[in-house]
Amino acid sequence: MRARGALVLAAAAALVAPATASAHAVLKGASPATQSSVDAAPSEVRLRFSQPVVVAAGAIQVLAPDGSSLAGPARVEEGGRVVVAPVSGLRSGIAYTVRWRVTSGDGHSPSGVYTFGIGVVPPPPTDAVGARGATWRDDLARWALFAAIALLIGPLTLRLVVLRGPVPAALERRVHLVTTGAALAAINAGILGFVLRASNALQLPFGDLLYGDLQPFAEKTRFGIAFLFLTVGFGVVFGLLLLAWVLELDAPRLGALALSVGLVAGLSLSGHQATEPGSSWLTALVDWLHLVAASVWVGGVAALALVVWPTAPALRRRAFVGFSRLAVALVGVLVVGGVYLALERLAAPSELWTTGYGRVLLVKLAVVAVALGWGAVHHVVVRPRLEAGRPVRARPSLAGEAAVALAVLLVAAALTNASPPPPERAGDVTATAAR
Repeated sequence: MRARGALVLAAAAALVAPATASAHAVLKGASPATQSSVDAAPSEVRLRFSQPVVVAAGAIQVLAPDGSSLAGPARVEEGGRVVVAPVSGLRSGIAYTVRWRVTSGDGHSPSGVYTFGIGVVPPPPTDAVGARGATWRDDLARWALFAAIALLIGPLTLRLVVLRGPVPAALERRVHLVTTGAALAAINAGILGFVLRASNALQLPFGDLLYGDLQPFAEKTRFGIAFLFLTVGFGVVFGLLLLAWVLELDAPRLGALALSVGLVAGLSLSGHQATEPGSSWLTALVDWLHLVAASVWVGGVAALALVVWPTAPALRRRAFVGFSRLAVALVGVLVVGGVYLALERLAAPSELWTTGYGRVLLVKLAVVAVALGWGAVHHVVVRPRLEAGRPVRARPSLAGEAAVALAVLLVAAALTNASPPPPERAGDVTATAAR
């Protein structure tokens, strides 16, 4: 009961913390509007705030793709609630970046960035002029999200599919603890990843993001919409798992598992397999199946080592053999899906070692090979001994396989944040190879 109470308190804290009101100035509107496409070049940029602000030199920057600034000195109007900067030299067919920074009455300095295009669709704010690309921090945040999803989906699948029916109370408690904690971790990892991406685009230190305008990132980008979708979704999953724990019911956990599997689609629909040129509904679907299979495999192996082996010795044989059969299908989906996606993203084998994306993919393939080889040893050596009723000390080896599998997710996170070779470059490589 203490563990349940702690989780309920953690949930309440997570819900209350974001609701803290802020007193600093908030951007209420802009002209040209955020992420808009206008027909004619504007002569000025106007920003309207929720309260009077003070401006300094360079309060509004309007940047061309080459980084040159086209805005004049900013001034305030309407009692300080509107900041205006004249612009000149804007041309049709080009997208521009607006960066702004003001000082509100409480002494804080809100800032933001957005893009607009003249006769063209502007890029998302994550691709604004001056935005930094993904860093190792983004890779770690994405890995934390992948790992949390695996530790959510894998143990639930093991419990509800492989170990259906009554199980020892110690195992049941461990499943509840691991999956509920994983759902909460998924929410926080998603928030961290979103904040880091916004920090890269805003060019702000992590601590100053409290006063940054994050609305364009949350509402005008695939990444932001996916973040909102995943945060709300995993909040529901967290609630379902708490309900299942308190009421000792399986139905809410089945709902949580189904919803979690569906939520993984948010990662696929906002990633390269849905947004890069040449992507389609099929690449997004295959990527979703690939991620789900990886999550069940990695989380299932971890659950065998962390949940079944220490809490239910009598169920080791049943859990291991049952999951081993399921793992054969999971590996098949992983391999087939991974090969298909690699062929879609790379035009020639040489891109495996001539592009950054290809080199990360090579590392992933190497780590996957180690994990699959480790799993094959378990399938060939450990499984027959368990089926024969012979004692097997498999927990250290299972923990090792789980660690390698988590390393696969780390490389997969780096691969997700890397950009595949553009189609025109891929075409050049193919033509060169043909000659």
